[in-house]
Amino acid sequence: NSGFSCDKCDFETNLCKALHEFNLQPGWIRRNGQSGIGPPYSDHNGNDSAYFLSLSPETQSSSATLRTNVFLPTDEEHVCQITFHYWVTQMNGTLMVGLQKHSEDTVTNIWQVSGELQNQWKANTITINSSEKYEVVFWGMVETQRQGETVAIDDITFSEGC
Repeated sequence: NSGFSCDKCDFETNLCKALHEFNLQPGWIRRNGQSGIGPPYSDHNGNDSAYFLSLSPETQSSSATLRTNVFLPTDEEHVCQITFHYWVTQMNGTLMVGLQKHSEDTVTNIWQVSGELQNQWKANTITINSSEKYEVVFWGMVETQRQGETVAIDDITFSEGC
């Protein structure tokens, strides 16, 4: 992809330009499949030593938010596309992606998945149009703290238009 620059958060290191200091976001933990916490036992490539984010089992509220930095408005030439891999356990997990525009207090839900039937990584791409500055919010939630119930995110890629 010559000339196509994008920021990719694969969580192998703590450096990711598009996200706030994500290691400070309460409720998410950066871990790999060897952590002994439960599923997922590997990242979306099947690598058990590669890192991803998942809901922390200690989270009291069992929900967590991950915000991007502020992005500039999109235009016809620069659409913002965000691709990510996600894992949602089958009973009670929910993952939502929302858009918060600068002039608004509320987050508008633009995509959500819950209660996937099989425990496996899936990929999704969302396209964002916004005439003003905005942030993108990933919100994961588990309704019950049963063993092995979690939501995980891996490899968030932001296109040049973000």
